[in-house]
Amino acid sequence: MHLKKTNFIGLMLIVLLFISCDKKPIFSEYKELDGTWKKSDTLRFTFEQNDTINPYHLFLNVRNNNDFPFNNMYLIVSLQEPGIKPTIKVDTLEYQMANPDGTLMGNGFSDVKESKLWYLENYKFNRVGKYNIEIVQAVRETGKVEGVEDLKGVTELGLQIEKIK
Repeated sequence: MHLKKTNFIGLMLIVLLFISCDKKPIFSEYKELDGTWKKSDTLRFTFEQNDTINPYHLFLNVRNNNDFPFNNMYLIVSLQEPGIKPTIKVDTLEYQMANPDGTLMGNGFSDVKESKLWYLENYKFNRVGKYNIEIVQAVRETGKVEGVEDLKGVTELGLQIEKIK
């Protein structure tokens, strides 16, 4: 009897450990696309932030399907802080989206895959208030100067913010 009780307590501690390690996002939102992300489409996310002490991880979540024709994805991301003279942080980001054999990376059992991509790691917000993030795709074909007008295969783009414990 004592052994069963010990096993049960051990199992409950393991379950509690997994539950307590689960990072719950403080912000999660998706923008739906019709399967094509036009070069002229700017995706915008707005959120309130009241914590200027703790660090956060920010992720971009991309859902794409087999119509996505490239191995990489390039994004230009602008983060605008609140205030009269807001600071704007602009990054050009590159993400690997496919394996060498052309199969899409990411999670999912169907032809739609979701990739959780790092945007900002251990980021501390400088000001309290409303933040804006704008994202445009900047994918180019090899050897071409002009960007791809219609990036096929992208069905949704999301922003997720997680507080670091």
